[in-house]
Amino acid sequence: MNNSKSGRQLAGSRTVLVALAALCWGLSGGIGGILMADGWDAFVVSFYRGAIGLIFVLVWLAVRPRDSGLSNLRLWFWSVIAGVGVAGNFGFYFLSIAEGSVTVAATLMYSAPVFVYFVSFALRLESPTRMKWAAIVVAMLGLVLLTQIYDVQASGVTPIGVAAGLLAGLSYAIFIFGFKYAAPHGSPQAILAVAFAVLVLLLFWPGDADQTAAALRTPDWPLFAALGLLGAGVSFVLYIIGLRHTAPAVASIVAMVEPVTASLFGVLVLNESLAGPQILGVGLILTTATALSAASKSGRPPVGKDFPRNQ
Repeated sequence: MNNSKSGRQLAGSRTVLVALAALCWGLSGGIGGILMADGWDAFVVSFYRGAIGLIFVLVWLAVRPRDSGLSNLRLWFWSVIAGVGVAGNFGFYFLSIAEGSVTVAATLMYSAPVFVYFVSFALRLESPTRMKWAAIVVAMLGLVLLTQIYDVQASGVTPIGVAAGLLAGLSYAIFIFGFKYAAPHGSPQAILAVAFAVLVLLLFWPGDADQTAAALRTPDWPLFAALGLLGAGVSFVLYIIGLRHTAPAVASIVAMVEPVTASLFGVLVLNESLAGPQILGVGLILTTATALSAASKSGRPPVGKDFPRNQ
């Protein structure tokens, strides 16, 4: 009885860590929005988010170096794939914010499970059902309402912003696959260290070189530091630890904290606004994406914010 109760308490505390990680990710989107509103390039912002996260992960790896798996070539291969994914996720996400808004970018990124399911159907990795198809149709309706592609006079949402938001979600799926297949070969901190190192290399060249150098001595440096710590340092550690005792279905629902936090940040701090149909679209996307993530079969590739656990 006591063991059962303590187990539930442990699971509950780990779920709180997942929620805190999602909260950090949501806040990082808002912080990135502030920096870009001040004129900082989207790729420079993405670069420093990953670079500061890399420093944090390296410290974590130094504290717990045992069984890192860094001598395993398979860990390196899949970690590089994960790095390409996380670089695309960070870069496209902030580009989407720069071309639209935090709310739209966060919601589009969260719609990734819908498109992963669609690809899984085509590749016969998932069995299509009426319920899944209905969820996808509802999510697509939400995308139409959110992006207002039916209204050529709509403002605030550009084709580049929409495309970047969707690519951010698909890039996150690539990161998840890479992390999943690297996990059996080493520790999470080793995988993240390699992935963030790849991210730094990939995001350095598309950014403005002058801004990259200027960021080191700018008064906005505290914002860059907060972005890196919340968006790529503390959040990833919290999430990985939290998922060890949190069911993927629960994690996918708790992860809704991220787009909700980002949306509230955009409205309350950045003075963003959405029309009535767009708000409805946000609700449809978040609900169906969460439902599809929660319905993902055990053993299937993860399709939501479901980090694979290190085996």
